[in-house]
Amino acid sequence: MNTQELIPTETLPETFGGAKTILALDLGTTTGWAIRGFDGLITSGTVSFKPGRYDGGGMRYLRFTNWLSEIDRLSGPIEAIYFEEVRRHAGTDAAHVYGGLMATLETWAELRGVPYQGVPVGTIKKFWTGLGNANKQAMIDAARKRGFSPTDDNEADAIAILLWAIETQGGLA
Repeated sequence: MNTQELIPTETLPETFGGAKTILALDLGTTTGWAIRGFDGLITSGTVSFKPGRYDGGGMRYLRFTNWLSEIDRLSGPIEAIYFEEVRRHAGTDAAHVYGGLMATLETWAELRGVPYQGVPVGTIKKFWTGLGNANKQAMIDAARKRGFSPTDDNEADAIAILLWAIETQGGLA
């Protein structure tokens, strides 16, 4: 007996059983993430890569690598990754953390043959709110209007990146 005999096709989401698993990230010490699984369901959250008191300089990046592998194992295989591409940072520390996380992400993806793409901040904000310079609260409010409940702006940004990737087919539509 096949699935179509058990469940009428019109009750299944369009992406059921055939969607690519896509991961969207807002990189930072508190990284926002959103993932669409192969079943079409979207899950999101935040994860902290704040170093512990006795951690060496590379521990946050090692934890990020392990987290990516765990997400891939549990929800994957991840078939594409989109991340917020930041060109300007308020501080030197934030720039260093972002650069380290981005390098770690790109290395992880390259080793596994997973395509990845940075999406400019203004592109995400304009897509999500209609304004290319929307503030953090506007991003959270836009996520709530679409039925999501982000805990902070990092998660809201990741959801926006994911929906941008889905709706624009990675900027191709």
